Amino acid sequence: MLPFDVELKPGESPYRQIVYAATKAVVSGELVPGAPFPSVRVLSQALKVNPNTAHKVVGELVRAGILEVLPGVGTVVAEWGPSSPEERRLLLSDEVERLVVEAKRLGLTERDVLDAVSARWAELFGALNASAGGASDAAVG
Repeated sequence: MLPFDVELKPGESPYRQIVYAATKAVVSGELVPGAPFPSVRVLSQALKVNPNTAHKVVGELVRAGILEVLPGVGTVVAEWGPSSPEERRLLLSDEVERLVVEAKRLGLTERDVLDAVSARWAELFGALNASAGGASDAAVG
């Protein structure tokens, strides 16, 4: 059993889906700093993905600073270190570009996209959090 939810969808990269699901679990507080993270073997078997894919996932999450490997302990959720708003925005640049292109393809306006993001933020993190964070926090995730 994995400590986070992920349902792999056909046609999308399993690697990207797993990285996203694990990142979402950490950002939302579902996985807290110091919590153990599944081994490559457990990830591979639980999600029925190639062990190389599971290894890439763990490597990416370690490089991103989301996980850390502790000798004698294993892989755990890392403490979030301080980063600048610009560094945090850069983490979203690819996703934001895909969102903007898809929104344009669907004929949505910037206001439509911002409203959709605000509504989803409130669903995930609560209405109080959505308004208390301000525009700069909403932009960085």
